[in-house]
Amino acid sequence: MHSVGFDLDMTLADTRAGIAAVYDELSLRLGVAIDSASVVARLGPPLEWELANWLPAEEVPGAAAVFRSLYPSLAVPATTLMPGAREAVEAVRRAGGRVIVVTGKNLRDARSTVEFLGLGVDEVAGSVFGADKGPALATFGAAAYVGDHVADIEAARAGDAVSVAVATGLYPVGELRDHGADVVLGDLTEFAGWFDGWRTPAALV
Repeated sequence: MHSVGFDLDMTLADTRAGIAAVYDELSLRLGVAIDSASVVARLGPPLEWELANWLPAEEVPGAAAVFRSLYPSLAVPATTLMPGAREAVEAVRRAGGRVIVVTGKNLRDARSTVEFLGLGVDEVAGSVFGADKGPALATFGAAAYVGDHVADIEAARAGDAVSVAVATGLYPVGELRDHGADVVLGDLTEFAGWFDGWRTPAALV
């Protein structure tokens, strides 16, 4: 059985419009200029890291709390599936595998996003980034981890999983390959074909 882990933002979920809306509202409330277009062009790292680009360190925790208070009403309803996301999850389930979402997003918002999108996943792990995703993947027994960020390649390594990168975020195919991804796909519409071919040899052994 090949269980698989997936990143959330820009891998399974297109969260750009929703996150931009939250940053725009946060900007108004704080009276601080935040370029939401720049923010959503580099999704992946933790919220606090991004806020540190716009605010003094001592103001980041308070701004993060406001951001998270706004997220359920502004961001979740504006979230859509990435192309091929539902089919990718279904391919794993059809093969008898289990699916875990491992994301830098906090657990509450990660779960509500997955539920809003109607994705049938078995487990969600939140508030982890890069190699810190490894323990969740290893504990779950994920044989592969799919993500759009170079830090997701580190996550797969840390979890002893095959790194499957999708060029749907900040990084193009060449950069993902240069960073050492085991497999690079244009987007998740290519996942099911790859997954079926990847798991078959093992199933025949």
